[in-house]
Amino acid sequence: MPSETPNLDERLERHGISRRRFLAFCGAMAGALALPRATYASAVSAAFETRLAARQRPPLVWIEFQDCTGDTESFLRSNDPAIVDVLFDVISLNYHETLMVPAGADATRSLEDTLAQYPGQYICVVEGAIPMGAGGAYCLIGGRSALSIAQEVIAGAAVTIAAGACSVDGGLPGALPNPTGAVGVAQAVPGVRNLINLPGCPVNGVNLMAVLVYYLTNGSPPPLDSQRRPQSLYGRRIHQHCPRRENDEVRFYGDINHRNGGCLEELGCKGPITYANCYRKNWNGDTSWPIGAGALCIGCTNAHFWDTMTPFFAGGEVDD
Repeated sequence: MPSETPNLDERLERHGISRRRFLAFCGAMAGALALPRATYASAVSAAFETRLAARQRPPLVWIEFQDCTGDTESFLRSNDPAIVDVLFDVISLNYHETLMVPAGADATRSLEDTLAQYPGQYICVVEGAIPMGAGGAYCLIGGRSALSIAQEVIAGAAVTIAAGACSVDGGLPGALPNPTGAVGVAQAVPGVRNLINLPGCPVNGVNLMAVLVYYLTNGSPPPLDSQRRPQSLYGRRIHQHCPRRENDEVRFYGDINHRNGGCLEELGCKGPITYANCYRKNWNGDTSWPIGAGALCIGCTNAHFWDTMTPFFAGGEVDD
């Protein structure tokens, strides 16, 4: 008979996931974070088992402001959907405007109850820029400014994850001339405790999943660089590991070198100056990435990339 509190194996069985498949997921998370696969997979499994047995499900509050919901979409498509369900057996998703069933006052009540009942215990994910102009009036939710909501929610969070370029430094809403005064979390709420920045447009969903799993396993953020980005995720230049790097330069879109996997630097590829792990962890269930699809890197993990990385394309006429 199943136990009153299902253990990890029973949870996996309910979602149609074998132990082997789950350990493969743990190994993928280890790979994203450049950790030893075997030992880390065991640590993740043990941490999940412990949390389930103790009914320790830290609440997750996901707040959205000036955004296109791309980071949410990226996260939902980052892995096997069943694995995402298992993650939400370990985390309690208490508030997410896009995914939750309640709306209006009921949704607001879910957020308020979480802040009141779990001070200093919940995980906060921020998606979207926070406008500072006009006293915050450019983004209102339930009559409150994004700025005031962010200040309240982040103040009580155990850890805050800025997911995507918009929440890291303002992203597209913050591009010049930035009429709404859009900024990222660190500028809107100075002195954020345990802030983790995950730039990208959108954030690589695998990276976000890996950071959540790391926090659940270790109770702390992964090692961060000076920009508060996980070192293992943003520590290497794309160009160093690009499969097109050693091939002949592409001069025109569709030319023979383009079709044969040639280097895209002459067309404006920002891989040589961009630090990210896209070459190792792709999007949409690890199926592809821009360069893998024949496009070029636009440098979306770089600071203020809409201003600093443009023009995204250089030359590159279509070859007839």
